[in-house]
Amino acid sequence: MSNSHRLFLFLLVQILHVSYADVGTASHYRPPYLPTACYGSDAAQFPSSNLFGAAGEGIWDNGAACGRQYMVRCISAAVPGTCIVGQTIQIRIVDRALDSVSRPSRDGTSMVLSTTAFGTIANPSAASINIEFQLV
Repeated sequence: MSNSHRLFLFLLVQILHVSYADVGTASHYRPPYLPTACYGSDAAQFPSSNLFGAAGEGIWDNGAACGRQYMVRCISAAVPGTCIVGQTIQIRIVDRALDSVSRPSRDGTSMVLSTTAFGTIANPSAASINIEFQLV
């Protein structure tokens, strides 16, 4: 096999690489964080890292999302430079966005992140971002 054929094969494999992550949007919300939909008002369910979120309707799964953990990274936003390049976080779902006491910065997103989680992957002044997320 010639070098040009090897290069073509390598590029083809890179292009067809299968990703198991989903793409969606994320907004953020501020305290008070009360995980009513998942855990009543048991704040002990929050990870000590404060990297948590509320599930949007697309991942809520009739409550099965409670406790699930996702790897999340910002991939783009309306304002260039919003994403913090190279940052990926692991969050835990502790609530349902639709029922959360604290309102999200934008309705209808895939997930609503705590201020700590959102600020770790993006500029916290943004209302929403485009994300890639994967169940852990």
